[in-house]
Amino acid sequence: MMACSRTCSRILGLSLSTTALFAAGINIMLLFPNWDVTYLLSGLIGRHAMLGSGLWGGGLMVLTAATLISLMGWRYGCFSKSGPCRSMLFALLSSGLALLGALICFITSGGALKDGPFCTFNVSSVNQSDLTHGYPFKDLHNRNYLYDHSLWNSVCLEPSKAVVWHVSFFSTLLCISLLQILLVVIHFFNSFLGIFCSLCEKS
Repeated sequence: MMACSRTCSRILGLSLSTTALFAAGINIMLLFPNWDVTYLLSGLIGRHAMLGSGLWGGGLMVLTAATLISLMGWRYGCFSKSGPCRSMLFALLSSGLALLGALICFITSGGALKDGPFCTFNVSSVNQSDLTHGYPFKDLHNRNYLYDHSLWNSVCLEPSKAVVWHVSFFSTLLCISLLQILLVVIHFFNSFLGIFCSLCEKS
C-alpha cells in the first residue's frame, strides 16, 4: 500500500509541476497582448495580469510544493527515512503551499474575468468624444460582456481583440488553478492514507 501511495505522489508531483509551468507561461503571455511589448512598456497592462498570480501563485508556489511531493514519492534526501509524523508534516506543508498558490491564482483569474480587460475605449458625451484607458466592462451593469459577444470588438479599441485575449487566457488560468486545487486535495488524502497504512503495518 505504501508503494502505491509513493507512486501516486510521484504522479501528482509531476502533474502539479506541469500545471505550474503552464500557469506561469500563460501569465507571461497576458503581459504581451497580441505579442506586442509596447503595452507593457507603456504601462497599459491590467492590474490582474501585472499582479502575476500565475507566476508566483499558481506557478512558483505550486512548483515548490510539487517538488516536495515528488521528493516524498521518490524518498530522496531527508524523506528517505522519515517517520509518519515527519511525513504528515511535509504532506500538510506541501498541500497548504500548493493550495494557497492555486487559490490566489483562482481568485485573481475570477476577478479578472469579472472586471474585463484593461484597454483603450471611447468615452462619448454630447459635445465631445475622448479616448481613455481603463475597464469599460466593469461598470456595465445591464449587459454581461462574457455572454454578449457583440461587445467584444466594438468597445475596446486598443489592443485589438483585447477581449478575446483576456477571456481566453484568464479562463485557461482559472481552469488550471481549479485543476491544481483538485490535485492538492487528492495528494492530501493520498498522503493521509499512506501514513495511516504505515502505522497499521507497524502495529
